[in-house]
Amino acid sequence: MAKPLPKENLAYIGLIGLLCAASLYFAYEIRWEFQTPEVFQEQRVSVMLWLIPLQMVVLYAFGQFEIMSARMRSYDFIQLAMALGLTAAFELYLWYVFGGKDCPGRSIILIDFMLALLFLGGLRALLQFIRGDAYGIKGRGGVLSHRVAIIGAGFVGNGLALELLTKRGFGMTPVAFIDDDPAKIGCTYCGVRVVGGINSIVHATAKFDLDRLIIAEPAISAARIREILLLARREKLDLLIVPSPQELLNGQIRADQLRPVELEDFLGRQSLDTDSIEAHALIAQKVVMVTGAGGSIGSELCRQIAAKNPHRLLLVDHSEVALFAIEQQLHSEGFNALILPLLADVSDEKRMRYIMDRYRPQVIFHSAAYKHVPLIEQQPGEALKNNTLATAQFGRMAIEFGVKRFVFISSDKAINPTNAMGASKRLSEIYLQSLTQQEGNKTEFMAVRFGNVLGSSGSVVPIFKNQIREGGPVTVTHPEVTRYFMSIPEAVGLVLQCASQGSGGEIFILDMGKPIKIVDLARQLIELSGFEPDLDIEIKFVGLRPGEKLYEELHYTKEEEYVSTSHPRVRRYTAKPTPLEQVESYFKELQEQCESLDRNQLKQLIQRYVPEYKPYLD
Repeated sequence: MAKPLPKENLAYIGLIGLLCAASLYFAYEIRWEFQTPEVFQEQRVSVMLWLIPLQMVVLYAFGQFEIMSARMRSYDFIQLAMALGLTAAFELYLWYVFGGKDCPGRSIILIDFMLALLFLGGLRALLQFIRGDAYGIKGRGGVLSHRVAIIGAGFVGNGLALELLTKRGFGMTPVAFIDDDPAKIGCTYCGVRVVGGINSIVHATAKFDLDRLIIAEPAISAARIREILLLARREKLDLLIVPSPQELLNGQIRADQLRPVELEDFLGRQSLDTDSIEAHALIAQKVVMVTGAGGSIGSELCRQIAAKNPHRLLLVDHSEVALFAIEQQLHSEGFNALILPLLADVSDEKRMRYIMDRYRPQVIFHSAAYKHVPLIEQQPGEALKNNTLATAQFGRMAIEFGVKRFVFISSDKAINPTNAMGASKRLSEIYLQSLTQQEGNKTEFMAVRFGNVLGSSGSVVPIFKNQIREGGPVTVTHPEVTRYFMSIPEAVGLVLQCASQGSGGEIFILDMGKPIKIVDLARQLIELSGFEPDLDIEIKFVGLRPGEKLYEELHYTKEEEYVSTSHPRVRRYTAKPTPLEQVESYFKELQEQCESLDRNQLKQLIQRYVPEYKPYLD
């Protein structure tokens, strides 16, 4: 259905009508070699009286009056041709029924169609030129545009060049392409020439007086990005990158999607496909609950779940500030009808029981937890109450209220733990696996383990960025310490994939590639900030903190058995669960002693239940 006509388009609409009349006028003139007999001159006038209004109605129906844009894409041209073709087909039908009386002949209909397409298409092209190229290299507010070179002359690069050329308001003018493909060097795309490969950046900077480089090559390697970054720094050029193909909507490259190069671009990781039929089926039209909804993982879970059409999404968090933030984000994305923010502490049994009874969630993603290793190391009792005992209580409640699937967010620190946080997560895994044995249980419990999440609250990346902002030093615990890293969307993609594949009692792990040295991460962040490691910003080694390992593991080699999954980058491990009665007695003692023991005694008590735990004792 066409939109109402904006008033500012009335002059443009009148111009369309004049061009339609001109095309019919010249169709008669061309047919009769500019010596139109008087009888056909009279016919031309009578035809105009009904044909021009008809063409205007059809053009309006095809959206050709909403024209005040600076684009003439192939889709727009096809729509225009379809509108004019439809009126030409109607004219042919009238000619066939009534013959030549008050109807133009076949040749005139064909000439009119071609002329109208030429005139109206030319008008669109002229508008595009006037609203884009004719403004020269002026950006918003009359500021001169940045001169940019686009790295990658493929589909994405071409789309970006067209976007920048036709929307000069973004303040960037492409003046060169950079591409390593020898077949493309010397070619011209969108009026912009491919001047050479990456090694020609220095020459191109001098020749074209470049201000910026834009990476528009989706398959570019992390090593290549780093090489380009170093060249850009040396030449004092800004460096931007287009989003990944998964972030681009419908293949449309928009200039306002450009962003600076981030640390994730250096990881060289393949993106995780999470848009599966199974994940949609798990969530669509279900009541879904996310605990810790305002946290780094919880908030991304909420965003991805909301996009999969749940019946209702319950956002549970004890932090008013965090809950308000994710509520506002989802409102701005149009999900306000689906979401329900609920202030609650998962350890508050009465409050959680009311929520479970009132809203009856069918799928739960339990991400609420304390996770900061050094803080928890000093107060393990709080980790036990929030991460372990609250999870056990919540798991029992899930069975009571008929939850279909319960997904627990665990950590790679739960493997052979050396800190209280990892041990608290491992205890939760053990309890939930044992709950699958409870008589009458129909809830499918599963856990998801993954490594450090880039940019999450308390992770090394924000800490390093603050240290760089303050001029250093950047503090690293040990030169050999390594960790697995994931982006937040990737971590959440894993959770959704696993949730759709589990049947109860499993622990899922993402193939996280190779671990990364923390010191290398620090160097890359310093380079991204435009500084030289150890020259501008010092890297200082401060020693491992209590409870920290040099490296993390992914699973227990002996106890957990690998089972393949349908996703190539998701691993599933199963283990024989501990009898529920035995685990219940363990947890009863933990609950009784949690408040009364000092931290060393409590860590030793945990070690009795998790023998592989190697606690740090004061």
